[in-house]
Amino acid sequence: MTVSALPLVPPAAEDPYVERVRDHVRTLPESGIVEVMNYGRSRPGMIPLWAGEGDIPTPAFICEAAAATLHAGETFYTWQRGLPELRAAIARYMARHYGVAPDPERYFVTGSGMQAIHVALAMVAGAGDEVIIPSPAWPNAAAAAQKTGARPVYVPFAYGPQGFALDHERLAAAVTPATRAIFLNTPANPTGFVATLDDLKAVLALARRHGLWIIADEIYGRFYYGHADRAPSFHDVMEADDHILFVQTFSKNWAMTGWRIGWLEAHPRLGQIIENLIQYSTSGVAAFMQRGAVAALDEGEAFVAEQIARARRGRDIVADALIGTGKVDLVKPPGAFYLFFGIAGREDVRSLGFTLVDEANVGLAPGTAFGPGGEGFMRLCFARGDAQLAEVSRRLVSWLERDGTAGAPTA
Repeated sequence: MTVSALPLVPPAAEDPYVERVRDHVRTLPESGIVEVMNYGRSRPGMIPLWAGEGDIPTPAFICEAAAATLHAGETFYTWQRGLPELRAAIARYMARHYGVAPDPERYFVTGSGMQAIHVALAMVAGAGDEVIIPSPAWPNAAAAAQKTGARPVYVPFAYGPQGFALDHERLAAAVTPATRAIFLNTPANPTGFVATLDDLKAVLALARRHGLWIIADEIYGRFYYGHADRAPSFHDVMEADDHILFVQTFSKNWAMTGWRIGWLEAHPRLGQIIENLIQYSTSGVAAFMQRGAVAALDEGEAFVAEQIARARRGRDIVADALIGTGKVDLVKPPGAFYLFFGIAGREDVRSLGFTLVDEANVGLAPGTAFGPGGEGFMRLCFARGDAQLAEVSRRLVSWLERDGTAGAPTA
């Protein structure tokens, strides 16, 4: 059973000034996504599908709600746990879509989903601890664990004709006396993996057996292409006293990536601890952002539905075109809004990212940016309009047809 831990190895050539910085911070890896973005972002006509966001600005009704509170002078310090009105709106939203009892005391507003992850990890992991992360995975989660002093332990997904799946034997084998938490993102970035109810029950049973926390990243939960309005969730299988922390964001559903606002869901008994962590980091989220977030939750369902429908169309436009070439290894993802695919003969995907910028004027993220298991894959974000994705498909198919090294897929 193979598992991989993020190495904490200082660079070979140390700067005497920098070496006084703590090792686990100094050795944080550079982003392989940002590397290709910086290489290609200024190219004329570039179609940038390397980042995890769509191309639609935040809807006017959200912006207007935020602007109104600014003009009204609501610019002072605010509730550390979040405005009561927003926490109530989150509770209503979660009750509608996840069947959770509408208790605002379960929800804590954070300055982005990323801060929610940091708060969750600060509560459960530290120096000498381990956090298990199925991989390939969004790299920020592992880096956030490393920032606490903990050691991220990657457990590779299984991969086959049906796409990516949890390897439960490997997951169980990765648990050691140092393990404190399992971080599970479903639907997943970058793979589009969606955990089944049986998967969630098995992970929960493993956590209960070893006294582990689960950090559940379900931010793509509504971007699900099955026969329901959301993906399966730990909410469907958990008991009230299970040790699960849910991280969420407004970024994806409501096109609010630049706003940096999210929430953490936890047992109310953790309320004061979470409030303290927010107080001693950001001292709360600006009121105008929270007023916009209330509008998103209470008035934004039609917008969310169109976002999901648009993403489904985008997935099919690009996936069907690429699969039709016979030159890619690609399974249509059941969730999130990414294609994660391989091109035969192109194993060096870091280099391939630069090549596609130069030769196809399309920006994709290399799979190696997402940890073990990402080798040989590229990530494409399809949260874009139909016309742009049709052009992306044309460019990529044309490139594949003239690329002499691309033959039949090997898997």
